[in-house]
Amino acid sequence: MTITEGQTLPDIAMETPDGGEVRPSDLAGTKAVLFFYPKDNTPGCTTEAKDFSELKDEFAASGCTILGISKDSPQKHRNFIAKHDLTVDLATDPETDGLSDAMGVWTEKKMYGKTFMGMVRTTVLLNEEGKVVRVWPKVKVKEHAREVLEVVRNA
Repeated sequence: MTITEGQTLPDIAMETPDGGEVRPSDLAGTKAVLFFYPKDNTPGCTTEAKDFSELKDEFAASGCTILGISKDSPQKHRNFIAKHDLTVDLATDPETDGLSDAMGVWTEKKMYGKTFMGMVRTTVLLNEEGKVVRVWPKVKVKEHAREVLEVVRNA
């Protein structure tokens, strides 16, 4: 399945770094940005998480929450948050049958002649009813968080 505008995300539980749980339905009532990223502490993912963290207050002023999602463990997320002073919330997508699998952003990738499963950097904007308003597939990190903020402000 590939997620498209107008759809509701599957309501799959993800673990938070503090041992709690979050589902897409928990974000209803507010606009929400979900950014799916490959791996904690890699250059692009670090930049993206820091950029969203820097703009978190501006997103909040526009009535929007932010959630970063990868398949890294809650412990890796805790280390990532501490190392880079991140303020955005993060969640661990289940190893199999997770939200990223259902959305088609956890997929087969190829690099240097090797094939492996990996996360395609993707951002999704949900409206207050939990419907997908916008999808950014195959995200380029530079200025991405600011671009998403501009869309949120105008949504």
